[in-house]
Amino acid sequence: MRAVIMAGGKGTRIASLARDIPKPMLPLCGKPVLERQIEVLRREGFLDIVLVVGHLGGVIKNYFGDGTAFGVRITYIEETEPLGTAGALALLGDVLKGDDFLLLNGDILFDVDLKRFLAFHREKRGIATVFTHPSTHPADSVIAETDKNDCVTAFLAPDTARRASRNRTNAGLHFFSPAVLSRFKTVKKTDLDREVLVPLAAERALFAYNSPEYVKDMGTPQRLKEAERDLAAGLVAHRAPCGAIFLDRDGTINRHVGFVTSPDQIELLPGVAAAIKQLNDRHIPVIVITNQPVLARGEVTEAGLEDIHARLEALLAEDGAYLTDIFYCPHHPDSGFAGEVPALKRICNCRKPAPGLLLTAAKRYDLDLSRSFMIGDSESDMIAARRAGCRTAAIGGMQADITGSSLPDCVSKILKVEEYRHDLS
Repeated sequence: MRAVIMAGGKGTRIASLARDIPKPMLPLCGKPVLERQIEVLRREGFLDIVLVVGHLGGVIKNYFGDGTAFGVRITYIEETEPLGTAGALALLGDVLKGDDFLLLNGDILFDVDLKRFLAFHREKRGIATVFTHPSTHPADSVIAETDKNDCVTAFLAPDTARRASRNRTNAGLHFFSPAVLSRFKTVKKTDLDREVLVPLAAERALFAYNSPEYVKDMGTPQRLKEAERDLAAGLVAHRAPCGAIFLDRDGTINRHVGFVTSPDQIELLPGVAAAIKQLNDRHIPVIVITNQPVLARGEVTEAGLEDIHARLEALLAEDGAYLTDIFYCPHHPDSGFAGEVPALKRICNCRKPAPGLLLTAAKRYDLDLSRSFMIGDSESDMIAARRAGCRTAAIGGMQADITGSSLPDCVSKILKVEEYRHDLS
């Protein structure tokens, strides 16, 4: 497999740290980020690497040579003028023809199961698949909106007018089929997001692979510092399957007001955002598992529920917190409601206390349920967790592995469990 690393940018936002070396060569704990990228690619079987260089490209070429010393083969494509984030693909038709390829930004630190990512891309059979993840800074990131099939329905740049959306941001890793190369007729400056991915989304040919695996861009001095902290704490290395923290929604994250049918009914409980951010800082997946009978009752549409969840994620984002995902059951077995949806009025395996949503989440994100906790405020949460093989953390007086007075209290106690301890000081 081939990987293309875009390593030609000037890095104007981070130039204050080093003006005489290109951004991909900035050291992280003593090793250039580009070298760390190549180490991951080699481990994942990507031994044929194309480096697109430009600004101070000689520094990169002198360091890596032909790649032999690093266990890969490197081909250099040199931009004689800046070609943006995608223009160099017009130079790569002969190099890349015939197979899918990985395209990644040269300024990201990552540790990802690329084989799993590639399998997803091939299963969807689109022209491109973008790696997305929740971000601590969605306001200045590109947001991908998707349908139930993970097809991207909108690809929204931060400088465009956009409504509240789920926190799913472009992480800078992309798989492309070779069909994309036919779109590059001439060599010119091209913006990958606006001129390639946005049109593909309009054609329903772009998919999103959402994952909690580690990816962090190095675009600012602060993010560079955070990445070094994560490396020192051992939080970057790929560790799958891993444990997760599952959360009930109403009464656990947000104030219980009965059936929530409007975004303005969402109000975070005290300390919830800070507690979730503690888990985010340790790169522990945080996944909501919730029964939503309002769909079966006809009181909310799926689009309406997306708006409610977008509001929930927006409130968390105000404090730099995020959710890995939200899984919900739309069913309800009882009939007799005006406007109910007959297709959703049934007994299922996803409505808590059934374990279906937990099992689905574990399969989707390659999670070890035996190392996971479910935090909730009802007996159905605890039963679903036990049936799935999870440990339990109960808000209130229920029997559980851990009990607490609130979500923050439960998180504090979980973080004292040995496998969840990480020193980030």
